[in-house]
Amino acid sequence: MAKIYLDKNVYEAYSDRIKYLFNEFDNIVIAFSGGKDSGLLLNMTYDYAKQNDLLNRLSFYHLDYEAQYQYTTEYVTRTFDNMNIEKYWLCLPVKAQCCTSMFQSYWIPWEKSKKNIWVRDMPIYDYVINQVNCEFDYKCWDYDAQDNFSEWIASRKKGKTCVLIGIRAQESLNRQSAITSRNKVNSYKNKNYILCKNEYFVAYPIYDWNTRDIWIANSKFKYDYNKLYDIYYQAGMKIEDMRVASPFNDCAADTLKYYKIIDANNWGKMVSRVNGVNFTGIYGGTTAMGWKNITKPNNFTWKQYLVFLLSTLPCEARDNYIKKFKTSIKFWKEKGGCLSKKTITELKSNDVEFKIHNQTNYNTNNKPVTFNNYPDDLDVKDFKSVPTYKRMCVCILKNDHLCKYMGFSQTKEELEKRKRCIEKWQKIL
Repeated sequence: MAKIYLDKNVYEAYSDRIKYLFNEFDNIVIAFSGGKDSGLLLNMTYDYAKQNDLLNRLSFYHLDYEAQYQYTTEYVTRTFDNMNIEKYWLCLPVKAQCCTSMFQSYWIPWEKSKKNIWVRDMPIYDYVINQVNCEFDYKCWDYDAQDNFSEWIASRKKGKTCVLIGIRAQESLNRQSAITSRNKVNSYKNKNYILCKNEYFVAYPIYDWNTRDIWIANSKFKYDYNKLYDIYYQAGMKIEDMRVASPFNDCAADTLKYYKIIDANNWGKMVSRVNGVNFTGIYGGTTAMGWKNITKPNNFTWKQYLVFLLSTLPCEARDNYIKKFKTSIKFWKEKGGCLSKKTITELKSNDVEFKIHNQTNYNTNNKPVTFNNYPDDLDVKDFKSVPTYKRMCVCILKNDHLCKYMGFSQTKEELEKRKRCIEKWQKIL
């Protein structure tokens, strides 16, 4: 969907949205990560609620991943101390993505059996929710746990509850399409930035802000923020690349190395906490982990290089990749993926046989394309949209166990496996 510009600035648009949200919903809950976007959203919404005598309807929560910068912990602590509203600090052993290890696709912060090597001590406040006092299902992936928390808090309150998230469309095309798509069936009253969940609602009131808008607002309103961003700036990092997130997920791999300099004490504990952290700290963001322009040995094709990479993996990880790669090969030979006109035009200049079909079950104007033989490599701009053995190599180098880089999501079998692991883990605890 193309961008539609309004005759107002982003702050005015946010002001209209937050007024609408408080008029439509009885309870507003803000997801606060400790980063710049959620921090600004929380501060602006707190000011609005305070000015309009609505603080009794506002609350916020923070999902703590245990391993984080000391600056982040200090900022989160200041925020909890200064906000006189209902608040929740979640320190739960959830499954969080891990891109540092070829052996594990996730790690578990605050895992009871690993208490002796926790990166930091669990905070002790009345508003901390941990596995001792938690009343909702947290033995799952972090995003599922947040959904379960949102349902739980909505069930405890009267009326309709809306969770506000500081996602911005500028950060990725996926986020832009998720928010602005006209094909959504779960939007609330034709408001694309509000979604209907089972027991609650989700809204993205600053989705059209850019990074500079965030910092201009922080300066103009003199809000407190995570001072980690000052250190990032001094280190020469571009403001668009500054992120505060779970340190071991794929988005953070390129910046993991900064921990060694900025927070040496925590870094020493992180290295022993999760497999492969030191390697990722050294090589994250390089070709060694599938970033930038990766290369292969000159005497190998990408298919041959893939065979070599698979031979270096543990059996379970290797079998997982092989199964997904076979699925991809079958899909692109028999069913085909939908590609844009531009990508199809670029394919014609490559030495590859493919067929363009007219019908697809997907709601798109793109045409489905099948390949007679799975390509080794293709010279197209949108490299992630086409099938290649090179793309398979990238997944392995990134420790992308789910093959998200190739467009895979969790399968029914993987979800069932996760369920069995959760049941087994629950008995152990």
